[in-house]
Amino acid sequence: MKSLRPERAHLAREMRATVRLALPLMLAQLAAVGSNVIDAVLAGHVGAHVLGAVAVGASIWSLAIVSGIGMMMAVPPSVAQLDGAGRRHELLWFAVRHAAPLIDAIGVTASLRHDVQRFLLAISWGAPALTSYFALRGLSEGLSLTRPSMVFGLGGLALLVPLGYVLMFGKLGLSPQGAHGCGMATALVLWLEMLGFGIYVLCHPNYRGLGLLDHFEGPNLRRIGELVHIGLPMAVTLLAEAGLFVAAALIISTLGEDAIASHQVAINIASLFFMIPLGLAMAITVRVGNAVGRGDERGVRYAGFCGIGLTLATQLFSAVLMLSLPHFIAALYTRDPRVIALAAQLIMLAGLFQFSDGIQVAANGALRGLKDTRVPMAITLFAYWVIGMPVGWWLAFHHGMGARGMWVGLIAGLSVAAVMLFVRFWRSAWTQRWRPLSHRMTAPV
Repeated sequence: MKSLRPERAHLAREMRATVRLALPLMLAQLAAVGSNVIDAVLAGHVGAHVLGAVAVGASIWSLAIVSGIGMMMAVPPSVAQLDGAGRRHELLWFAVRHAAPLIDAIGVTASLRHDVQRFLLAISWGAPALTSYFALRGLSEGLSLTRPSMVFGLGGLALLVPLGYVLMFGKLGLSPQGAHGCGMATALVLWLEMLGFGIYVLCHPNYRGLGLLDHFEGPNLRRIGELVHIGLPMAVTLLAEAGLFVAAALIISTLGEDAIASHQVAINIASLFFMIPLGLAMAITVRVGNAVGRGDERGVRYAGFCGIGLTLATQLFSAVLMLSLPHFIAALYTRDPRVIALAAQLIMLAGLFQFSDGIQVAANGALRGLKDTRVPMAITLFAYWVIGMPVGWWLAFHHGMGARGMWVGLIAGLSVAAVMLFVRFWRSAWTQRWRPLSHRMTAPV
């Protein structure tokens, strides 16, 4: 019994440290996806047509920006490993604005195409701000300074509510802008968030030791190359996962306005709850990266497995809620009985994949802390596009299940990814050895 006490104390300390780090990240992620929730709720109360247009436009927008965000995700583990060692010393815009051929090729319902394009034209102006904002977040979170992400995320959310309402419904003497107003409000808020975070990083004493303004120099190609080496597989991994959900939305959009509106409601609530394990995964990345920087092999295992256990606990809550109150949740978004009925079915399917979704994102976060990104990239490509998409397509169109079939495909892809990523971290945690970064001749970026 006495031998177990130190283990339990270590476990309790790790859990407290992970939760303390993760809570601001969870709130920051909830604030980030909260903008999608606000957009969907406002659009749903305008009508199923506007909700459908926002759903398709938001899907294409997320596909365009996720590659840039993936590259920025190389920053937190790199900064975290150095911090653990005690060593602290316009493409997207163009792509989103020219997405009309993609909309036509997919076969999006003709009645939605005009408003989808107007939404994309407006929101595209926020792409540079969003990628810059995530770079600032990556720097801050890699230093275990997570509260700024929460504060600026919640601040942006508070601004979006009145801006979205005024522009979409046409208040204060403005004409109603519908989906176009939704894109305008989101882009404006993204710029305000980025500018606020940038000023904060430059002025707050927590960042002064980094010497951000001590001197200016040209791009360091070697350092950039090292970040790309880590970040490119992360970007591909995010594209593989996000692309699966985006492709599902675009495929469902060919089934009509009610189908895509129902999908938007369900994916919105699933995305909202996903921000909790995603925030935990970000904290796991930092905790694992810190342990690697110290050369603490035991600490790597504690950080990774404690984080995955905490994630499963959060997923139990979201699964119970989605499975028990699907119609109530759907009715918060729209009054259309047909949309509510189908959305409730999809929300119940979302409840079924909560555990696999949580395990895959937490295990991926732990692997990022090890800077293990290439094998996870291959795993996600296989799970989502060799398993998930074909299964969903077959059930949706060849088995007559429609939108529900695509969601069963999502369950299949996420489940395979969860098993494979967990096994990957398990094997790495028990077989790899790390030296403290302070003992290495050269430091990673």
